[in-house]
Amino acid sequence: MPKHIPVDIVKFLKGQTCATICSIDADQLPYCFTCFYVFDEVQQCLYFKSQMNTKHAQLLEANGASAGTILEDNLDKILVKGIQLQGLVKRNSIFDVAASMQYHAHYPMAVAVPGDMWTLYLAHIKFTDNSKGFGHKSHWSAHENEAAGES
Repeated sequence: MPKHIPVDIVKFLKGQTCATICSIDADQLPYCFTCFYVFDEVQQCLYFKSQMNTKHAQLLEANGASAGTILEDNLDKILVKGIQLQGLVKRNSIFDVAASMQYHAHYPMAVAVPGDMWTLYLAHIKFTDNSKGFGHKSHWSAHENEAAGES
């Protein structure tokens, strides 16, 4: 059963707008892109929109394994807060209207932009929060029996 994401991580994810996500090509080389996202606390995922003619969409369609980062929209270089994440990305079905409704409610101007909705299902999160002390980190994994990774 998935574990609840801690309140401080949820608050951070809901308060930001932009993520950098890394996909992997056929030669196992990383390729990063930046996107606007919406966090769904119940589904423990990020929704974003992208067109299939982009390199990252084609890579994610072939291999959804991904990693990424989220920094504060207004970065404080002393009291840095940020997320490092791992997960699995899948292109949403056209019948998955919940993701589209959440995303377009948050970014109404995106209705005018063609593209598919995608979901990044969160597996691991490392949250750095220097407001709690320099280098303070907390970890979350979707399942009880999984390690949260490196510090």
